[in-house]
Amino acid sequence: MQRRELLKMIAAATGTAFIGGQSLAYDLRPKVSLTDTSFNQEDVILFNQLGETIIPQTDTPGAKQANVGLTIAIIITDCYTAEEQQIFKKGLIEIEKQASDEFNQAFLLLSANQQTQLLTKLDTEAKQYIHQNKQQIANKSVPIHYFTMLKQLVLFSFFSSELAATKVLRHVAIPGSYNGDLDYKKGDRAWAR
Repeated sequence: MQRRELLKMIAAATGTAFIGGQSLAYDLRPKVSLTDTSFNQEDVILFNQLGETIIPQTDTPGAKQANVGLTIAIIITDCYTAEEQQIFKKGLIEIEKQASDEFNQAFLLLSANQQTQLLTKLDTEAKQYIHQNKQQIANKSVPIHYFTMLKQLVLFSFFSSELAATKVLRHVAIPGSYNGDLDYKKGDRAWAR
């Protein structure tokens, strides 16, 4: 999947343009370790579980197997503005607060069904927020909803991972000549780049 296609998919799935444009050049930057970020291993475990709730393992790998949590921690540190990082971190606190208020437990201790229920509620809330503030978000006078950031990061981290490219998407390790006239059967997977 080309990055342009991935960004279109993320925008369609979340209702707004991808936040953190510098992440497009992510693979061109020197490698960053978790210790160089403002997050720790516990945060990565939480990000992986949030990602797994959004992209669960089925007959294909899920977000946790792709270790999206580590990629999310690095992208936020490297590519997000200080304001965007604050919005994201406040959002994590809000997710834990809602988990505690609704289920009396931390998000990681909730059942899979409860995690899905909570994130579905937040997804609906984020979509309503975007619908009500679309113009202000476009001209950046209103920040994006934290759950939209999280969902975009999960989708980007997962679909740009080697695991998704080779196990979820169709991938040709050594590309041959261009063929723009391939047969398509309903249900075929998209192509990795």
